[in-house]
Amino acid sequence: MTDTPNGATQVHYIVGHPIVQVKSPAGVTRAFLDRGHNAMVLPADVPPGDLEAWLRGVSLARNVDGIIATIPHKFACFDLCATTSERAAFLRTVNTMRRNADGSWHGDMFDGLGFVAAMQENGCKPAGRTALLVGAGGAGSAIAHALVLAGVSRLAIHDEDAARRGTLVDRLASLGKASVVHGTLDPGGCDIVLNATPAGMKESDPFPVQVDRLQSGMFVGCVITAPAVTPLIAAARARGCRTMTGADMFKGVSTLLVDFLLGR
Repeated sequence: MTDTPNGATQVHYIVGHPIVQVKSPAGVTRAFLDRGHNAMVLPADVPPGDLEAWLRGVSLARNVDGIIATIPHKFACFDLCATTSERAAFLRTVNTMRRNADGSWHGDMFDGLGFVAAMQENGCKPAGRTALLVGAGGAGSAIAHALVLAGVSRLAIHDEDAARRGTLVDRLASLGKASVVHGTLDPGGCDIVLNATPAGMKESDPFPVQVDRLQSGMFVGCVITAPAVTPLIAAARARGCRTMTGADMFKGVSTLLVDFLLGR
């Protein structure tokens, strides 16, 4: 298998706005090649108002097999899918789409499963623990859902968008599997502290949580891939916390989404 595209190469896009920060094109393309599949991933910077028209256009190309959705399109891409998994339907968000037999799109969401898998790889078992999650967007919603299914005893969720936070808290609480409550930026009393917001992508960003309240027994994770070590993770490590980075999450998510895009 060659890594040089040719006429038989199947094309996948990762769509977001902005898109310069994503690591998926090279990593997922390499994963396809490692599995003997002639496919590649291309970045597409598409503003929200143009997303539906863009998808309609690329869908006309019969060699476009898949779409990976990133910020801010995960909720909107759900609405553009003809079918979805039960998980995506519960969350009303997707991060990966593949073709149905009729050419329409089928979506699923792997951010939560991949994140929790990465937590476990880094020595954190969520079952029976208390967690604070900051961010109730597409990735945050999926991570919250996966944490509840993984057996956390209590999950506090904070998001500046009160309506979005409330909807997620109510939906997860209805499962009856954990205590799901409205959280604050104070991580005190939590075993697990997670950032699922863009805070930390820019040097000028404030911390997503009150880092002076972090303690050495806590596990701290972040979804951001660039920079590789965010200020939150650096501060947590300085306080003796175990941590995981966005790169750890990407590894877990990419395995799942490649399986999905290959129909497995």
